[in-house]
Amino acid sequence: MPMHSLFFFIFLFFPSLVKPDLSTERAALLTLRSAVAGRTLFWNATSPTPCNWFGIYCDANTTHILQIRLPAVALSGQLPHGVFSALPHLRTLSLRFNALSGPLPSDLAACSSLRNLYLQQNLLSGELPPALSRLTGLVRLNLASNNFSGPVPVGFRNLTRLKTLLLQDNRLSGELPELDRGDLAQFNVSNNMLNGSVPEKLRSFSKDSFLGNSLCGKPFEPCPGDAGSGNGDGNNGTSNGVGGNEGFVKEKKKGKLSGGAIAGIVIGSVVVFLLVVFALILLCRNKNGEKTSSVDDVAANVKHDENVGNGNGYSAATAAVVAVNGGGRGEGVGGGGGGGGGAKKLVFFGNSSKVFELEDLLRASAEVLGKGTFGTSYKAVLEVGPVVAVKRLKDVTISEKEFKEKIELVGAMDHVSLVPLRAYYYSRDEKLLVHDYFPMGSLSALLHGNKGAGRTPLNWEIRSGIALGAAHGIEYLHSQGPNNSHGNIKSSNILLTKSYDARVSDFGLAHLVGLSSTPNRVAGYRAPEVTDPWKVSQKADVYSFGVLLLELLTGKAPTHALLNEEGVDLPRWVQSVVKEEWSSEVFDLELLRDQNVEEEMVQLLQLAVDCAAPYPDNRPSMSEVRQQIEELRRSSLKEGQDQIQQHDLINDIDHISSR
Repeated sequence: MPMHSLFFFIFLFFPSLVKPDLSTERAALLTLRSAVAGRTLFWNATSPTPCNWFGIYCDANTTHILQIRLPAVALSGQLPHGVFSALPHLRTLSLRFNALSGPLPSDLAACSSLRNLYLQQNLLSGELPPALSRLTGLVRLNLASNNFSGPVPVGFRNLTRLKTLLLQDNRLSGELPELDRGDLAQFNVSNNMLNGSVPEKLRSFSKDSFLGNSLCGKPFEPCPGDAGSGNGDGNNGTSNGVGGNEGFVKEKKKGKLSGGAIAGIVIGSVVVFLLVVFALILLCRNKNGEKTSSVDDVAANVKHDENVGNGNGYSAATAAVVAVNGGGRGEGVGGGGGGGGGAKKLVFFGNSSKVFELEDLLRASAEVLGKGTFGTSYKAVLEVGPVVAVKRLKDVTISEKEFKEKIELVGAMDHVSLVPLRAYYYSRDEKLLVHDYFPMGSLSALLHGNKGAGRTPLNWEIRSGIALGAAHGIEYLHSQGPNNSHGNIKSSNILLTKSYDARVSDFGLAHLVGLSSTPNRVAGYRAPEVTDPWKVSQKADVYSFGVLLLELLTGKAPTHALLNEEGVDLPRWVQSVVKEEWSSEVFDLELLRDQNVEEEMVQLLQLAVDCAAPYPDNRPSMSEVRQQIEELRRSSLKEGQDQIQQHDLINDIDHISSR
């Protein structure tokens, strides 16, 4: 028998004798660790095999690395080139919710077996490499909430196995390529800078998948030139074999007005003229001494239409913006205010692109989102540009100079777990803050809102992820100085992305509002030592966060735990339930469905009780809280390793059987 045939025979029938060497893949992982702040990865570099490292999963024979799962482990830096080409058998790569930056390495395309790629909630930038189009086995691709720019690669049409494609909250531009809908069940490109027509095969997705772009075609208005978008019955030019001139004559005949139509036009013109004269008389009376109503009066005139457009074509939210532009004060758009004679415009922060002006907010359709401690928030849908949230501050009594100094400190806060302040407006009578809009709403709405059959169960992974994201944001605020605190932590101030990632809002606003106003804070979150609601320490923030954790675990709001009209506080109720021993009765029923993480749930409950300790010195710091939540999530992630591998195996079997 020839020698090469002998080797083939041994390889075919005795694979255990030619077991591959993991040294190349192990070396690639060490390169990755050194490039992305490896001190956060507790890997034993002396171990000959990486299969027992945290977040690394191999096949049953420990011959190849199949999964890298490192979500929310504080990775930073850039993904190095040359790592992924050494991992050809990789099936799942999850580096979501970290602080990775820079471009995607092109050798990622060498992972030809890749099925799941989760890179959302990072700081990745640059163009999407066309090489991604070669990953034709991808089932789930999530690149949301990064800084990717440039076009969506045309080659994405080759990803025919995709069930999930999430690209929202980036800076992608150009036109959307025609993608094969296939099995695509989740699709989102909202809040980018895309333009042109929505591809035909993607038009079955709802508006929420495309908002915040400049797109036309279903589900939006027809594009110019689309069938049915022109005037008349569509018989423009020639039709039915009739020549161009003859058709034009026919159109002129069709356009001939009847006597009744002419009379109607004349009467309408007279009515419009009389209305204009009447408006001018009223305007002259106002200028001659009668002051116009305040902004509150303007908004009150359409109070009954706060959630729908009124007869003038805009809602109560837009009425508030109309008032900013003068509301009859004679300031006009961008006019005076604040005592100064200079033009007043929206002031944008940092890298926030200036894609709209105050006039665009005026024209935006809007609706009231809610009234909070510092003012009323509105959702504003701009004609061109993103969907934004506008907060109309109340009781601001400080000077423009002082307001500018303090609001710039808020605008300088830059962390992935904070709701960024994009812009502000200051005038004598109005102060507006412009933020990103989060269609998922707040944690409060998620926990205590829809309880019907259509509700998505909130499992441990979702809730612990929300807790970790909020902890990251508050920890960052506390790191900005010993006197820097949030002061108003509650579930309605934790906003959520569509991936259930937490964003902390309403930070840094307490110093903008006058001391004379009474804060509308929910007492259930307030630490017992807080006597001045405007002066809240970092330890008091920790108490409020502890109540927030209890709310996440129990599913109960702190103001009506046990449905007691007197409002028994949530920490006291939890302690009364678990006084003898840790009881499952305290947990939300949706959490009890997963028995594999009961130990982690109990540990998080203990952490929440520690945070809500009556004495400030007995409470941990936010850094310690964040670290403990990370450890809990790592532990539950390890326990779920076998289940994840089994799930991927089932997916592969389904794919093979469908061929």
